[in-house]
Amino acid sequence: MPPPLPAAGGSAARAAAVRLLCTVTSPADAASLPHLLALPPVAPSPAADELARLLLAHHNPFHPAESPLQLLSGGGVSLSGDLLVQILIRLRGASKLALSLLHAARLHPCFASTRPLADAYDAVVDALGRARQFDAAWRVVVDASADGAASPRTFAVLARRYVAAGMTRQAIRAFDDMEAFVGREPDAGEFATLLDTLCKYKYPKVATEIFNKRKYKYEPNEKMYTILIYGWCKVNRNDMAHKFLKDMIGHGIEPNIVTYNILLNSICRHASLHPDNRFDKTVQAAEGLLKEMHDKRIEPDVTSYSIILHVYSRAHKPELCLCMFHSMKERGICPTVAAYTSVIKCLASCGRLEDAETLLDEMVAEGVCPSPATYNCFFKEYRGRKDASGALQLYNKMKAPGSPTAPDIHTYNILLGMFIKLDRYGTVMEIWSNMCESTVCPDLDSYTLLIHGFCNSKKWREACQFFMEMIEKGFLPQKITFETLYRGLIQADMLRTWRRLKRRVDEEAAKFGDEFKLYHIKPYKR
Repeated sequence: MPPPLPAAGGSAARAAAVRLLCTVTSPADAASLPHLLALPPVAPSPAADELARLLLAHHNPFHPAESPLQLLSGGGVSLSGDLLVQILIRLRGASKLALSLLHAARLHPCFASTRPLADAYDAVVDALGRARQFDAAWRVVVDASADGAASPRTFAVLARRYVAAGMTRQAIRAFDDMEAFVGREPDAGEFATLLDTLCKYKYPKVATEIFNKRKYKYEPNEKMYTILIYGWCKVNRNDMAHKFLKDMIGHGIEPNIVTYNILLNSICRHASLHPDNRFDKTVQAAEGLLKEMHDKRIEPDVTSYSIILHVYSRAHKPELCLCMFHSMKERGICPTVAAYTSVIKCLASCGRLEDAETLLDEMVAEGVCPSPATYNCFFKEYRGRKDASGALQLYNKMKAPGSPTAPDIHTYNILLGMFIKLDRYGTVMEIWSNMCESTVCPDLDSYTLLIHGFCNSKKWREACQFFMEMIEKGFLPQKITFETLYRGLIQADMLRTWRRLKRRVDEEAAKFGDEFKLYHIKPYKR
């Protein structure tokens, strides 16, 4: 049996005896599901970047009949299928514009002989699903089917967006409707993808119901059981996870390293780690599972290491974190981005920014490219310290030409929230402008942060401007945003402005269907 993991109050000698996990990795076919949901990534394309910015800046949302291709044709652009896909991926935050561009492309002479690629339809379905415009998404599915571009991925993407919106029954119906559009029934791999989507969005109960109803049609396998174990672990129901583990073994299906890593992750991520006696219990439970893996001759891998590192990070134990991290490297195991990020997060949250920066430099020197999540650890600490200069310095470094890691939507939202609280609206608008010019489009959270910030500062004109822009891009404002803006405009004697904004929301409701709900706001009494 391997030596135990280091505990909170151990001596230096005990910490030095940190468990050295083995380097054996899991088989590739057991590591993950087929990437049925994977849309094409944002590929480097200066032409797509520039054309997406042109459309976002100059497309007139008040004239939906205006073709976006009219803007592009003025510059003599030759629109290929791959270029269209890359533009649509960059417009995922502007669903109405993406839909308009796809419709225009279908009628354009350059696509007369060959229709747009299936990737183009799936990208638009995903963009519409993000904005919960499912009526419009279904119309795109019908168009894709007519052009022979509807595929199992189309329905997997649609089901994922339904589940993300909490509409699980509609997701299952979309899965069942696939046969009518694709010409065949979903296979076991596509059924596993549906279960995986439900479990990732914390609906393991629904996934279990459909699994029990259809397990006689789709022969249960290792992946299906592992997905369900993962789903129950994600909602902190270890009893149900172990029930499915027992059922899995009872059917003669042996769990693999992925299954045990999921159980290890559940033990470590959902436990309360403070005070130290709770941390010790979690470490002991992890040791017990590692012993069970050892007894079954399943050797822990780098993912197992990363999970334990995350426990130390959550418990704010930087010394234990660094001890295990260095032991990992001594054994010749190359840390992943997740492992580096866990240690950097621990150091940053404990106020050891200099050590975190040193580790970041080491990470880059080792050839491991930091992810936006790695940099976000620093931004969160800067936000807590109200260190505007440090945040801006790192932000400028990320968006500098040649930087391997660009800010993502979470980076921008952290910075927006930070500078809104600091009442530095000049910096807020500069960051907003940079976000709109990049390949990252503002999302619902971005607009909500900005509108509420302007309302709190009684900047009603700016709040109305971004509220209108939000509606034009097809985002449904949250009810609290309606109510906050409504109360503010009434107090400012701007009821006529509110009526104009409300009329625009009603127009969107008529255009896109039930997704834009009509909020019944009670009259405000001053």
